Amino acid sequence: MLRVLGHPSAACDGLTRRDLLRAGSLAALVGGTAAVPTSASRGSNASPGKRAPAKAVILIDLYGGPSHIDTFDMKPSAPSEIRGEFRPIRTALPGVQVCEHLPLLAQRLNKLAVVRSVTHKYNSHNPYGVMTGFDGGQDQMDYFARPSNHPSVPSVCQYFGVGHSRDLPGYVMLPAFPGYSQGLRRAGPYGGYLGPKFDPVFSVADTFSGRDTTSNKDFYNPHIALTGEPRLPKISGELTLDALNGRRSLVQQLESKAARFEAQGHDLRRDAAFELLLSPKAKTAFDLSKEPEKLRDRYGRDVFSQSLLLARRLVEAGVTFVTVHTEAKPNGHWDTHNNNFNMLKHLLLPFLDRALSALIDDLTDRGLLESTLVVVTGDMGRTPKVNSAAGRDHWPQCGFCLFAGGGTKPGIVHGATDKIAAYPTDHPVSAGDLVSTIYHLIGVDPEGMVPDHTNRPIHISHGGKPIRGILA
Repeated sequence: MLRVLGHPSAACDGLTRRDLLRAGSLAALVGGTAAVPTSASRGSNASPGKRAPAKAVILIDLYGGPSHIDTFDMKPSAPSEIRGEFRPIRTALPGVQVCEHLPLLAQRLNKLAVVRSVTHKYNSHNPYGVMTGFDGGQDQMDYFARPSNHPSVPSVCQYFGVGHSRDLPGYVMLPAFPGYSQGLRRAGPYGGYLGPKFDPVFSVADTFSGRDTTSNKDFYNPHIALTGEPRLPKISGELTLDALNGRRSLVQQLESKAARFEAQGHDLRRDAAFELLLSPKAKTAFDLSKEPEKLRDRYGRDVFSQSLLLARRLVEAGVTFVTVHTEAKPNGHWDTHNNNFNMLKHLLLPFLDRALSALIDDLTDRGLLESTLVVVTGDMGRTPKVNSAAGRDHWPQCGFCLFAGGGTKPGIVHGATDKIAAYPTDHPVSAGDLVSTIYHLIGVDPEGMVPDHTNRPIHISHGGKPIRGILA
């Protein structure tokens, strides 16, 4: 993992701001936790003494933008070029239908809150809008993660002291940072102007096998999802005391350089990386081999499914925030401009149906669903009209989000759309509303403010309000 920091000499002298930003938080690279403000600095934004409905959050981001009209908001009476190829099926909720390729979730819809009226302006393939609540960005400016980006929900919560643990990270990203299979870092999941100390700990996914889908030829064709599992970042070779001392020296050097750029009071925690790296609790939490083979098969052996299983292990161990991102290479993308129906039928919907239903069952069986908020969404929805390549194009004007557990009301459908699922006609839900709901359920005041990189106070929900219709 040290390769991310550049050549060894760069860590000793001549480290530029660009180098620091590329390195991010060393604690995050090897599994560190973030420093948090004192109670006095939190103000009224967090309520540590007040019991919040959710103790943990699992956010599942479907990279590329899942088609709402082919999943949870079907329009069987619309013309063929709108309704597409799939048939609706009945669900556990009377009068509510979903896609025929979601049979397991159909049986569990009475445990979910389905929001059909998500609408925003951010037309980009990254989780920036849904993870920060800000949808006023531009693809050209906010496609890649930048230090001036708005911080993610988990980053803000850690800033206010929610999700801090001594021997576990407060915020973990699986199976790796969004964009890792394409060699880029997509905006959204990071600390942004709050600083890299509020970035997540990200696992690595380095055990892929199966068909490579990076070529243009395969990009819009179904394939066998690549097997493998997310793991803690590794140190090559034997871990010795000398090696640890060397790493500690690197952190000290980074701290010295970072002091020039970080605001006063935002010091990096020197020992954070080592606390987690050597924590038996963290190592055990990340060890999927401790799960029964039958349960691992129930989730599925692809990277996405094993990430959901690991997410359950992490929240059970005490991690507060886990985000799981689908990715172009290992498990397929939802950006179905071409071949939409085959992609959904033979790859995307089956693994979502199987893995998400397994997660809901697993959390329920362990008595964790009531205290764990599960959120499923994506970049955007897809166009109502099928294009000439049998695909659907970008459509941020309308999409869906699923909620389960953690203080939400099960078995409801919130919001409605017009006859072709183009625009919400009832209870539109913004990106700010989505994050405001998460803040409310985890115990952070959605009306709270944080300082940006110029020390201006910024509303953490960007004007959003909690979705009252789905709150228990």
